[in-house]
Amino acid sequence: MRNVSYNNDIRTVLTLDAGGTNLVFSAVRSNKEIVEPVTLPTHADNLDKCLANIVAGFEAVIKNCKNKPAAISFAFPGPADYVNGVIGDLPNLPAFRGGVALGPYLKEKFGIPVYINNDGDLFAYGEAFAGVLPDINAHFKKIGSHMRYNNLFGITLGTGSGGGIVRNGELFLGDNGASAEIWVIRNKKYPECFSEEGVSIRAVKRSYRLFSGDKAEYTPKDIFEIAEGTRKGDAAAAKAAFAELGDIAGNQIANVSTVVDGIVVIGGGLAAAHKYFMPALIAEMNGKIACYDGRGEVDRMESKAYNLEDAKDAERFYKGGSVLVKIPGSNKEVVYNKDKKIGVAISKLGTSKAVAVGAYSFALNEIDKTGAAKK
Repeated sequence: MRNVSYNNDIRTVLTLDAGGTNLVFSAVRSNKEIVEPVTLPTHADNLDKCLANIVAGFEAVIKNCKNKPAAISFAFPGPADYVNGVIGDLPNLPAFRGGVALGPYLKEKFGIPVYINNDGDLFAYGEAFAGVLPDINAHFKKIGSHMRYNNLFGITLGTGSGGGIVRNGELFLGDNGASAEIWVIRNKKYPECFSEEGVSIRAVKRSYRLFSGDKAEYTPKDIFEIAEGTRKGDAAAAKAAFAELGDIAGNQIANVSTVVDGIVVIGGGLAAAHKYFMPALIAEMNGKIACYDGRGEVDRMESKAYNLEDAKDAERFYKGGSVLVKIPGSNKEVVYNKDKKIGVAISKLGTSKAVAVGAYSFALNEIDKTGAAKK
């Protein structure tokens, strides 16, 4: 990955956390929030009022910034043409139905570049620039290994299942801005359904009801506490609910990893329960898949997956892998990556911070590619 870091960059980027109820505005500089956030109501069903509050929110933040912002960059929930900044039909923001050119509108209002992306994309980008990826490469450098990773796949597990792909320091958006839409990958256990039905908050709640027979309403936090034994309930069923999530998520990730071939980082509210779903997730990634004509099985992936949250597995991931071999007839040596490995880690930044850092880094990277001077 390109050796780029915005930890000490003096430019300021305005950000927005857009929800169906509230709009939360802030500003980021050197990957840190530098103002007190401003919260305004969304007015989800009234476009004029919603746009007015978006403008008012950014104006309020600008007043608290010491220097002129370099850009606006944020995630917006739901389907959109992110490349062109046009927001499409959103279930929780009906005012945008039919398509609203929000990015161009804000660019005209403030006279600075505007970047809108999916939150899964920005989560991955934040972890690639300031989270899991540089942390892993720093550890390889520390132990004297020649191995370095340049690609990352990020997945969030929460209300839904989102994803993002970073390749050599660039966010891979696809021609339609629809890359890494992993939520619609076929569900391994229920193939008539999409995989998000098995890896989301509603999935854990449904699985626990099914396995325990308890019809009461529990949150994933409740179910985690039941698994831990700190709350009354069926601990075996709670653990099984998270294990099923891990099995289905492992299939999602294995499908993507056969194409992306990079570090995997997991975020979202359900990531806190990784001790109960990671073993099943890694087992699925390292499992077998059958040949059609009964010739046996082959590995699910060409690379082996390692749980970087497990100390022993992490040690195996960092050990070996990359060595130097001589060029025949020469005294020169080249790196030989003899072991193909994929590390799977939980977010180091936390999902919200990773999205904010991703929004900041994405904006500055896009500006730098145009040759714009730093301010």
